[in-house]
Amino acid sequence: MTAVRQDSARKRQLLDAAYDYVIEHGLTELSLRPLAEAIGSSPRVLLFLFGSKDGLVQALLDLARADELALLADVETKGGLTEVGRRVWHWLAHPDHRRLLTLWAEGYARSLVNPAGPWADFARRTVQDWLDILAAAQPARRRRTARGAAERTLLLAVLRGALLDLLATGDIERTTAAVNAHLSLSCDVRAS
Repeated sequence: MTAVRQDSARKRQLLDAAYDYVIEHGLTELSLRPLAEAIGSSPRVLLFLFGSKDGLVQALLDLARADELALLADVETKGGLTEVGRRVWHWLAHPDHRRLLTLWAEGYARSLVNPAGPWADFARRTVQDWLDILAAAQPARRRRTARGAAERTLLLAVLRGALLDLLATGDIERTTAAVNAHLSLSCDVRAS
């Protein structure tokens, strides 16, 4: 792979435009020619700036992950795992985040089936990102235990499963009821 060129204002401008494009159209069938045309560039310029199509895809996934983390940084982690689980679900279920989360789901799935490509390690890194957010909601003593790790892993599994279901069906009432049912039965109740 060719070395990726140093960041420039034009590179950032094209990356932002490409990101808007993939938020709308997805990454799976991404082709440089239609992308370049849509963002006012050329395939040759994109290859020069990002080194390869894989380099561009990697930059887009990094940007998606950074956006997700920036948005999640606003989730208050005080109040215990149950309360933070509710806040995270509220954030996940918000319609304004649907496109970003659809892109996340696409990157996550591709990371599992193509672990050597530009998607490499995306799924594992995002799992850790989310576990870190949930760990911050646990008391320090609990967070360092195997049981604490299991509790946040279970909550993450429920949140991600409900998210995938919501993305597939749009059924916010049913998925929210499922998350709330889990939260009322677990997390801090078991922590005492």
